[in-house]
Amino acid sequence: MILLDESALLAIAPPALLALLALVLVVVDIYRPGRDRPLITVAVAGVIGIIALTVVIGPLPGVGLLEGATEVFDGVYVRDSLTCFLDLLMLAIALLTLLFGPDYLRPRGLPAAEFAITLLFAITGGMLIGGARDLLLLFIALELLVLPGYLLAGYAKRDGLSTEGAIKYFLLGSFSSAIFLFGLVLVFGFTGTTRIPGVAEALAPAGDGGIGALSAGLLMGLALLTTGAAFKIAAVPFHYWTPDAYQGSPTPVTGYLSVGPKVAAFALILRLFVDALGGVREDWTPFVVVLAALTMTVGNLIALSQDNIKRMLAYSSIAHTGYILVGLAAFGAAPAGSAAAQAGLEAVLFYAMAYAFMNLGAFACVAALQRTPGVTSQIATFAGLFGRAPMLTVLMTLFLLSLLGIPPLAGFLAKWYVINAALQVGGWLNVLAVLTVINAAVAAFYYLRVVVYMWMRDAPEGAGEIRLGRLTQIGLAIAAIATLFYWAPPLPTVLIDLAREAAAALH
Repeated sequence: MILLDESALLAIAPPALLALLALVLVVVDIYRPGRDRPLITVAVAGVIGIIALTVVIGPLPGVGLLEGATEVFDGVYVRDSLTCFLDLLMLAIALLTLLFGPDYLRPRGLPAAEFAITLLFAITGGMLIGGARDLLLLFIALELLVLPGYLLAGYAKRDGLSTEGAIKYFLLGSFSSAIFLFGLVLVFGFTGTTRIPGVAEALAPAGDGGIGALSAGLLMGLALLTTGAAFKIAAVPFHYWTPDAYQGSPTPVTGYLSVGPKVAAFALILRLFVDALGGVREDWTPFVVVLAALTMTVGNLIALSQDNIKRMLAYSSIAHTGYILVGLAAFGAAPAGSAAAQAGLEAVLFYAMAYAFMNLGAFACVAALQRTPGVTSQIATFAGLFGRAPMLTVLMTLFLLSLLGIPPLAGFLAKWYVINAALQVGGWLNVLAVLTVINAAVAAFYYLRVVVYMWMRDAPEGAGEIRLGRLTQIGLAIAAIATLFYWAPPLPTVLIDLAREAAAALH
C-alpha cells in the first residue's frame, strides 16, 4: 500500500479530480439520461474549479502551495512548473471545447453529455503526459489521450465522412502508437530503466561521443520514437490522417483534435526528447530540422488549394506544427544550458499556448456558422457573412489574422519567438527562420481568401441570420481576449513568465 503525504496528494489532485468529475458525470448520465444541459453546466463548473485549484496548488511564479518540483510514486510522476503550465493549458482547451460543443451537437441530436465525458477522459490523459517521468506512464497516458479521441472523431456515427475519418484516425493512430511503443522498449532495453532521469543518465556518456557512440539498437529506438511522435503531432510525411479526420468529425471535435492532442504530444516530446534524450540531441536534431521545414512548407502549399475550410484549417494546423518544431530544433542545435536553448523551449510552449486559443476560436466560428444542420463547410458558405453576423465575422477575421501572424495579435508574438530562437542559434537555423517567414507569407493567400469572402462577397440566396448560443458567446469571448490582448500589460508578462518557468523545469 502506497501512502501519500499532503504535498503528493496536492501534486496529483488536478488530473485525479478531472477523472473523478468524468466518472461522476457517467454515473449521473446513467441514472438520469437525456439531461444534457445540467450535465454540461456541471462539467463547465467543474473544469473552472479545477483550473482555480491548479493555480492555487502551483507551482507558479510567486503563486502556489507547492514550491519547486514534487515527485509522486517514487518519481513516476512529478509536479513542477511545466506540469502546472500544461495542466492549465489542457484545462483551458477542455473548457472552450465544452462551451463550443452543445450549440452544434443539440440540433443534430448528438448527446452533449457523452461528448463532455469522453472529452474529460481525453484531457486527463493529456494532463498525465505533462507530469510523466516514466516511459510506461508516458505511453499509458498517451493511450488515455488518443482512445477517447477516436470515439470523438466518429461521434456523428450516422455520417459517412465521420466514420471514414475516425477509421483512418484509429488505424494510423494505432500504428503510430505501436511504433512509439517499440521505440520505448528498445530504449528501455539498452538503458535498463524506464525512469526518464535514469534514461538521461544512461545516455549521458553517449552524448559526449556523438552518434558513433550509440549502439544500433539505441539508434533504432530513437528512430521509432521520432516516427511515433511525428505521427501524433501530424508532421509531414506522417500527416495523412489529419485532413479526413478533421473534415469528417463534428466541428467542435475538429477544433479539439487540432489543439488538444497536438499540445499533449508536444508535452510528450518535451518530457522524452528534452528530459530523457537531451544528452543525445545531436542525433535527433537534424531530423527535427528536416521535419520542421517539410511540415510547414507542405502544410501551407496544400492548404492553398482547399475549398473546404475544415480541410484548409487541417493543413494550416500541420503548418503550425512545423512552426512549433522550429523552437524544438533551436533547443536541439543550441549548446546545452545556453540562453538559446532556453529560448527554444520557451518558444515551443508560448506558441502552443497562443495556437490553442486562436485555432479553437476559428473552429468555433465555423461551428457557429454550421449551427443549423445542412450548412456545409465549404469556404463559399462564408460569403456575405458580415451582413448576416457582423460580430461573428469580426471574430473570425481576428482569429485568421492571428493564425497568419499579423501584429500585435498572439500569432505574431508566437512566430516572433520561434524565429528569434532560431536566429539566436544561427547556422542552418537561420535558413529555417527565413523559411518560417516565407511560409507565413504563403499562408496569407488562403487565410485572407476567407476574409475576402466574409467581407466582400454577396451572401448566397436563402442565407438567413446566424444566432450564437450563450455558451458559444462566452467561449468566443474568452478565445478573443486571449488572442487579442497578448500585447496589453500585464497579460504578456504573466504568460511569458509562465512559459519561462515551465521551460526552466526541463533543465
